[in-house]
Amino acid sequence: MGTTRNYTHRQTDGQYPVLRMTSGQIMIMGRWNNVAEALFSLNEGGSFCAQYNSKNTIVETYTLLDGEVEIEYRGTRKKLQIGETLDASCYDAIVTFYGTSDAEILMKMDADFYEQLFFETQTLQTEMDAVARVDGYTYHHCDRIRQYAIEVWKRMDQPKCRLKLLRWGSYFHDIGKLAIPLEILNKPGKLTADEWETMKSHSLIGANIMRAHPVEWLKDAAFIVEQHHERFDGKGYPYGLKGDEISLEAAIVSVVDAYDAMITERVYKQAVTVEEAFAELKRGRGTQFHPEVVDRFIEIFQEKKLA
Repeated sequence: MGTTRNYTHRQTDGQYPVLRMTSGQIMIMGRWNNVAEALFSLNEGGSFCAQYNSKNTIVETYTLLDGEVEIEYRGTRKKLQIGETLDASCYDAIVTFYGTSDAEILMKMDADFYEQLFFETQTLQTEMDAVARVDGYTYHHCDRIRQYAIEVWKRMDQPKCRLKLLRWGSYFHDIGKLAIPLEILNKPGKLTADEWETMKSHSLIGANIMRAHPVEWLKDAAFIVEQHHERFDGKGYPYGLKGDEISLEAAIVSVVDAYDAMITERVYKQAVTVEEAFAELKRGRGTQFHPEVVDRFIEIFQEKKLA
């Protein structure tokens, strides 16, 4: 057995570094023979994806130690048994893990790749915690958008190699709102014309934040943040893109963002029912929204794959 790596210089909680996310927390326990081992404490109702890429890591396995977890691969779900190991290298598409109870999962990956990813993600999570301190709604909203967007991406059978961009582009789609005054962000009444222009600036501000980010690969997801308020008919902002000029990633975020905004109560509006939100999405199909994205998103809900 190789020597355990000393993580004390980046220690965040107790003996080992910890990454806290809405889906649970991950603790790196060390590396052995250049393989990192981490414990994922997955929350009930939480989810995460494995998208194996041999350019990043040779080893990528997940072993269920405790609790109940279901995995989904190409539209088929099955229960993972305690002690069972999933080898991600055996799957050519995205595998999603869903916590049907609190669960403990042992993860193993090539150490150099995983440790860098872990600590970069710690940095990103710290920034999302800053969003939570400013506006808790935006923080939880962003996490729901991430989950919804991933499910639509899978349903549309899109490349797993681009899932990382979608995940973080959707999660950070509203990061530009950190620069919007709270009196505008949470105004209970209708915005003035000047206030609306300020509000609309969040997509460009957010994209600029992403492009200047020290985490290099996050810059590649800036286009999602920039385009997520474009409309299929070309009447959106900031550039008036239309149809296929809008990236599919941004088109997905546009639909799921609108849905979540409609069903969530805010200081300036009442929530609507799921059925009313679906009806609104259908009315905007082909004008505000990408038609196929609307269809696939509603399909997923009708099959009760989203809560």
